[in-house]
This record gives sequence, structure tokens and C-alpha cells, in this order.
Amino acid sequence: MAETEVCPAQADVVIVGGGPAGLSAALNLGRARASVVLLDAGRPRNAATLRSHGFLTRDGLPPLELRKLARAELAAYPNVRILDRCVAGALLPAPGADGLRFITAVQGRRPGTPPAVASRSVLVATGLRETLPAIPSLRAFYGMTVFSCAACDAWELQDRPLALIGETPDLADRARLIARWTDRLTVFTNGADVVSTVEEAELAASGIIVERRRIDDLEGVKGAVSAVRLVDGTRIEIEGGFVRPHWDPALDFLGGIDAERDPEGHLVVDGSGRTSVAGLYAAGDAAAPGPQQLIVAAGQGARAAAVLVHDLVGVRTAH
Repeated sequence: MAETEVCPAQADVVIVGGGPAGLSAALNLGRARASVVLLDAGRPRNAATLRSHGFLTRDGLPPLELRKLARAELAAYPNVRILDRCVAGALLPAPGADGLRFITAVQGRRPGTPPAVASRSVLVATGLRETLPAIPSLRAFYGMTVFSCAACDAWELQDRPLALIGETPDLADRARLIARWTDRLTVFTNGADVVSTVEEAELAASGIIVERRRIDDLEGVKGAVSAVRLVDGTRIEIEGGFVRPHWDPALDFLGGIDAERDPEGHLVVDGSGRTSVAGLYAAGDAAAPGPQQLIVAAGQGARAAAVLVHDLVGVRTAH
């Protein structure tokens, strides 16, 4: 790490992640006159989604447009610096001089990118890595007529014949939720033993069908899904659906920091975004309990920023 020890850039706060949690935190920290460096890899998990929903005053806005508007607002704050297409290669404890607690090694190829940033605090807002079930054409429909978030996208699919595809133990619970928007739901386990016979009976009592055969592929045209085709050739017609991805917190860079995590690997935080390590905060999907709506993640970022400012000056608050 010799390169990171030579005159690193300095900031009050390093934010790792340029999604709604990180951008919201940057705005509020900037307004509090904190010096901020935000690392944005430029690969948002919701990039495939055409419209984001549930964000007050921005319902239906494309998520990339929401990011564009947020970054335009941040341009008014000279104390906030965004490093585009940069990721945190590692987060290490700093020697402690001048109140600096952390050194964030920066990986990026753009001219002027510092090799490292020393900071008093770090806010983790990296979100999650998403792995979809191995269905050949799933990506062709994902974000258009097949989604992962019922709260975000079920309104547009209400009262249609829908699919729920997944291979995780929480599939029955997710089916009960989606059934709030339709009474024509088929749950596809894709051959995985993740719905018990008791759960299947309970779902059947609510009119929800469980299909255990493996999926060959999805059918449809120009992003509009029309059927699930099973390996034996059976076609089950649908007009939309949901998929349960496997999510992994993107926290590889924290290998040198012993912060408490939950069983799924998310950072455990208190009600204000503080982790078990002094000076380290988390907001959005990287923090327990995991995936949230955009507006919730943005709210968590704002709350963490407010508490972080208080902590920087040694003011303890009720929150």
C-alpha cells in the first residue's frame, strides 16, 4: 500500500457509492460544510429499469434521470467532489493524525484521480450485487415487464396474470405480497425445493399456483413477456412478473475493517446509520436489512449524514 501512503487527498467524509443513499448523504453533508469525496462506479443496480416509482415528486422518472438531477444539484457545492467511474479498492485504518481515521484506496483510470483519500469518516452506500436465476432470456425482459420490487412496480402490473420466479426460501412470503396486486399468480421455483408442501397448500388456498418444474426460457417480444416455457415444452401465459434475485452486499473493500454484519452479509447499523466501527456509517441496500425503495435509501442517506455531522463535532443527539 506504499502508493496510498504518499500524500493522499483528504476529506471529512468519503462516500462509497453514488446511488440515492450516497447522493442524498452528499447533498446534506455538503450543506453542512463538510468536505466530501464521493466514489461512483457508475454501474447502478437499477440501470435496467425504465421507470422508478414511489419517490415523492419524481414518481415514474427514469432512475438514471433521477441520478442526473441529483448530481446537478451537487454541482452547487464546491466542497463535494465526485470521482466518476471509481471504486474503493480497500478501506484501511489511518494512523490517527489530525483526526483522520481511514484511508480509502481508490481505483480509477480518469486523469486526476487520487490514489487514496484520507478521511475522518466513511459512509458505505455501495448497494448490492444482483444475480438473477439462470434463465437465458430473462435479461431481455428485466426492468420492462419483469421486475424484482413489488412495491416499486406492481401497480403497473395489477390484475394481470403474473409470474414470480425464484429459488430462495422466502419465495412463499413474496408470493403472498404480490398477490395483493393480482389474483392470477403462478410461482415458479425452477426446480428448487424452496416452497414447502405446507406453504404450497396455504398459497393454493389463496388461489396462487406453485409450479415446480424447471424453466426452459421466457417468451415475448421487445421486452413484453408473454409466457414461461418449461423444459417439457409446457407454456404458461403471463403478462408480466417478478423475479427474486440473489443479492450480495458489495463490501469486498472492507476486508481490513472488522465491522459487524448480519447473516446475509449486510452491515449492521443503529437507527442512525452507525456501524460497530467508530467513524464508519452505512446507508441504503448495503445496510441491514438490505434492499429498499429509492426513497427509503435516500432518506437513510440523509439521516446518516445528519448524525455524521453531529458526530464530527462531538454533539450527541437523541437519534
